[in-house]
Amino acid sequence: MSVSEIPLAPDSQSFNITLAGVDYQMRVVWRGVCWFLDLMDSTGTLMIGGIPLITGADLLAQYHYLNLGFSLYVVCDDPASENPTQFDLGINSHLYAKTED
Repeated sequence: MSVSEIPLAPDSQSFNITLAGVDYQMRVVWRGVCWFLDLMDSTGTLMIGGIPLITGADLLAQYHYLNLGFSLYVVCDDPASENPTQFDLGINSHLYAKTED
């Protein structure tokens, strides 16, 4: 098992990433109440859309049937902060990937 931070900024963004040896595209967007993540395959085909970036659980737990080989977690530096705010994503709130090596 290995854990690594997925570097983010408090801006809407799209990027390519390799997790568990597979290439993906990710899109992170602020939608008024929280940040949301879309996960696409390497060609840009949507696999999972609108995952809210919230703390306290594996964001991909309900998608275990996809056998992705990794989990995603959000952690806030400030224990009083429940979820990332519009302005602290990647600064005081972090997205981590845990792979099942």
